[in-house]
Amino acid sequence: MQRFIVNFLKFLLFLGVGVLILYLLYRHQNAAFQAECALKGIPNEECNLMDKVLHDFSTVKVSWLFLVLCAFITSNISRAIRWNMLIKPLGYTPRLINSFFCIMIGYFANLGLPRLGEVLRAGTMAQYENIPVEKVMGTVVVDRIIDVISILLVTALAIFLEYDTILAFAKQHVAIADKIAMLQNMLIWGIPLMLLGVAGLWYFRKQLLATSIGQKIMGFAQGFWQGIQTVRQLDRPGLFLFHSFLIWFMYYSMTFLNFHAFAPTAHLSLVAALITFVFGGWGIVIPSPGGMGTYHFLAQTALAMYGISGEDGFSWANISFFTIQLGGNVAIGLSSWLLLPVVNRNYQPKALSHEHVGTN
Repeated sequence: MQRFIVNFLKFLLFLGVGVLILYLLYRHQNAAFQAECALKGIPNEECNLMDKVLHDFSTVKVSWLFLVLCAFITSNISRAIRWNMLIKPLGYTPRLINSFFCIMIGYFANLGLPRLGEVLRAGTMAQYENIPVEKVMGTVVVDRIIDVISILLVTALAIFLEYDTILAFAKQHVAIADKIAMLQNMLIWGIPLMLLGVAGLWYFRKQLLATSIGQKIMGFAQGFWQGIQTVRQLDRPGLFLFHSFLIWFMYYSMTFLNFHAFAPTAHLSLVAALITFVFGGWGIVIPSPGGMGTYHFLAQTALAMYGISGEDGFSWANISFFTIQLGGNVAIGLSSWLLLPVVNRNYQPKALSHEHVGTN
């Protein structure tokens, strides 16, 4: 009974967070929608975001949205398998269901506070699989580094295929010079400050390591580094690369499938889906809850390159966002949080025998 009460309270907590996210999203998008209506001379009383979103969802083809969610789940099952491959060289064999649930809990947490999900994902896995949290965190960092490399490769492919289109659009709509100047200022001040901080830590390293806090930090850093090193000890590198490809192919597929769910975008090509996926992907990367606002702006910008009006682009971005970010992450994330203690009620994690553990 006590465990049930605790799980129910957890459910209420995360449900409350989910409702709050929906409310904040509505306020933000409603303001943008009314501003767009004002430019067209439409009165505010005739311009309600909720009515538009409900109408948009009533016109989409649900079968395509179902396929979007199937691709979403497939990508995260593949991510869970890949994560287990990183953890195995540490001497542990997490259950696939636990890895999947931890990933989904992390995604849900990111909707509330960007980057919190990675920490919660590692901590939850450490708790249920009895693995030192610093080692798990190292594998999460490797997982994210591979994602960074992946999105850079996909971005390079998109630019190669549509360089002329992107460049022409950028010249028309973006003040590139201002953004480059801002980036230069950040580098001019940021790099010297970072180097100064590193030099200070190195100079006082002996004094810092002599303290109890310094020793704890060093122990955490060693475990963290051990987790990162697992990428060099994979049993099946080919399978690891396959899952890395599958994860991002499924991400891309979600964009293309969402095109077919909404009539104004159903005619767009595979290349248009790639560009929209890349732009929207960077919107998710930018620190905001689940890409809230940033995803909408960049996805709508990409669609404008292919002749999709601002109103239809805004509608598509909302359909995609609610389906993938909120529909998938909130529903599956909450379910994962509730089911994780249930499926692990009688589970006792086991470490691999030493002969199966890679050399560290």
